[in-house]
Amino acid sequence: MEPIEKKRQESRKTKNSNFYQQQYQDSFVEKWDALIDWEGRTKGEGEFFIRELQKRKSQKVLDAATGTGYHSVRLLKSGFHVHSADGKQNMLAKAFYNGRRQNLLLRTIHSDWRALTKNIHETYDAVICLGNSFTHLFDESDRRKTLAEFYAVLKPQGVLILDQRNYDAMLDEGFSSKHLFYYVGEKVKAEPEYLADDLVRFRYEFDDQSVHFLNMFPLQRDYTRSLLGEVGFQNIKTYGDFQETYKKNEPDFFIHVAEK
Repeated sequence: MEPIEKKRQESRKTKNSNFYQQQYQDSFVEKWDALIDWEGRTKGEGEFFIRELQKRKSQKVLDAATGTGYHSVRLLKSGFHVHSADGKQNMLAKAFYNGRRQNLLLRTIHSDWRALTKNIHETYDAVICLGNSFTHLFDESDRRKTLAEFYAVLKPQGVLILDQRNYDAMLDEGFSSKHLFYYVGEKVKAEPEYLADDLVRFRYEFDDQSVHFLNMFPLQRDYTRSLLGEVGFQNIKTYGDFQETYKKNEPDFFIHVAEK
């Protein structure tokens, strides 16, 4: 195979929406809690998600990007009825373990977002997709399909809460972070080693010198809002680092709150 064709194939592979599953190896999943730092994340987020759900009288919540269980555990402790879904079984196993450590029993569901309704036959007051997870989808058709699946499992007047990194600022100004809200582990260095309009490759270096990578699609804020509207969501409100008022390139994260 010619080197240039090999590079093209490798590029297509790393920009595939299924590639994330290969990146979450057991060794990376075991370090995930050090990366997100549960205590630091709680301090950064405050009561934002709990307040958003409570003011809409949401009771039953689907945590669609459970990861190692941080938000599922937090919402269960706050009195919500939570189902925890993820596309990686090793993440769900870790989430279940983290729940048991706190005397909680997580109801876990192994499911690809694009096929939620094949695996989930219930409806919810709210769906949350947090931790910059939606950016694992590289194909627009997959993004639309996923949002349509989220819409389908919501009850009428249900709410979707979806977050993403501020890729607008990254593409405009390069990477910087206030390091206040997400990925706050003090012993973890997280930054992009490659940044382009169609691919961001993040490098995570841990205190034991191990290094892991994640490929992401750099969703821009207004594009995500547009997709939400085209799928059928209404009253879409976007916060910047949990604030209603912000300058577009200031926040580290955007949080979209959209109603069915």
